[in-house]
Amino acid sequence: MKPVAAAAIAATSLMMAIPVSLEANASRHSIRVNPVSDGIFEVIPRPGKGILFWCGAADYAHRVLRVPWSAKLHITRGLGPSETTGRRSAVQFTLDANLAVPPPAGGYGSVNSLQAGDTMSVQKAFDYCFVPFGRP
Repeated sequence: MKPVAAAAIAATSLMMAIPVSLEANASRHSIRVNPVSDGIFEVIPRPGKGILFWCGAADYAHRVLRVPWSAKLHITRGLGPSETTGRRSAVQFTLDANLAVPPPAGGYGSVNSLQAGDTMSVQKAFDYCFVPFGRP
């Protein structure tokens, strides 16, 4: 086997060995998305980009998990420290209604409230990927 062909085969084998979760880490706008447990994933955007939590969750759900646009995202744990990276700001989501928590007692705040129990369709959440930064 020629050295170039051997190198190409080795590179292809290495790329195939990379787990899907690593592929999902970089979402639109450099938003990190990491699995936390079965059915729950954590979204960690760059600091100061609150509405991008929804964007990152939607992009990951549609692009990586391949759910339909009509699927519902549920916040299972609101804004708090990241369990997977140690960063200060992360939000945990699920697509499984059985893992969802009840909606907030006083109803929903703004899109930036990021409270456990908030929910939104994948399509609506994905729209926040295109909102100019600083405007919810």
